[in-house]
Amino acid sequence: MSSYGTHKRRGRLVAVAATEAAKSFGRLVDRVREERATIVIERGGKAVAQITPLVGASFTFEALKSLVAAIPRADREYLATLERETKRRRRVKVRTNPWER
Repeated sequence: MSSYGTHKRRGRLVAVAATEAAKSFGRLVDRVREERATIVIERGGKAVAQITPLVGASFTFEALKSLVAAIPRADREYLATLERETKRRRRVKVRTNPWER
C-alpha cells in the first residue's frame, strides 16, 4: 500500500493493488457500501482507478439522529389527542347479529 491510508470526510481512503482488487472485488464493494470507504486501485504503485460510494445513496444513523434532534417536539395536548384517537379507532366492532350485514 502507498500513502492512501489517510482519512477522508466520510469514510476511509484505502489503496489496493490491482491484483488484490481482482481477487476480492466483492469484499471491496461491500466495504465501500458498509464503511463508506473509498478504494483506490493501484497498478505498479500508481493510482489508476477508484471505487467510491454514491453521494446521497444512504441515510446514516448520524443523519437520523440529526433529523430527530431538529424535529420540533409535540406538546402534551397533541400527544393526548393522538393517544385517545388511536385507542378509539382500535376498538373492535362486534355486530349484535352476525348474520346481519
